[in-house]
Amino acid sequence: MKIAIIGAGAVGGSLGTAWSRSDHEIVFGVRDVGKPELRELCESIGALALPAPEAAAAADVVVLALPWDGAEDGIQALGDLAGKTVIDCTNPLRFEDDSLSLDRGFTTSGGETVAAWLPGANVVKGLNQVPAEMMSSNDALSGRPVQFIAGDDESAKATVQSLIEDLGFEVLDAGALVQSRILEPFGMVFINQAIMRGMGRDWAFGILRNRE
Repeated sequence: MKIAIIGAGAVGGSLGTAWSRSDHEIVFGVRDVGKPELRELCESIGALALPAPEAAAAADVVVLALPWDGAEDGIQALGDLAGKTVIDCTNPLRFEDDSLSLDRGFTTSGGETVAAWLPGANVVKGLNQVPAEMMSSNDALSGRPVQFIAGDDESAKATVQSLIEDLGFEVLDAGALVQSRILEPFGMVFINQAIMRGMGRDWAFGILRNRE
């Protein structure tokens, strides 16, 4: 599958590295295709780098690995993605009065906002609940980590589920895209524990089932 990852920072680089191991074709959509560190990443995993609109147009699946600050301009610049499957990895974070919080969540969500910016695209929320490190390397965990997804198109969710399973996660369906309103605060739970409470970033959420 040809996957366009919009953004080649920590999250985008980790996802590209991991999916390349599963023989997916990776293209990074970025503003500056000539950055030395990006060229090195592409050479190491056999990926390409293109301007973001070109990368998105040519891909089967588009992954948004962008910081929320400035995400609107970057996402809308991708052009018409109607009919494409889009994985929204973002969390709508804001830093105010020395405190990190979500800037929406009661009557809308980042996922729903992204869908409004990309009319006609099949947006699926996911991969917002763990740090970049766990996306590319989670096989040393004591159990299988979990990722929840949410979206309105069942076919798109099935595609996303398969891709996230390729990363080593169990995938649970939270329902329609409106459920981004619970998945984004869940992502904040990880941030709270990992950063604010000092737990670090080398862990993930998992499901414990009764053996009986």
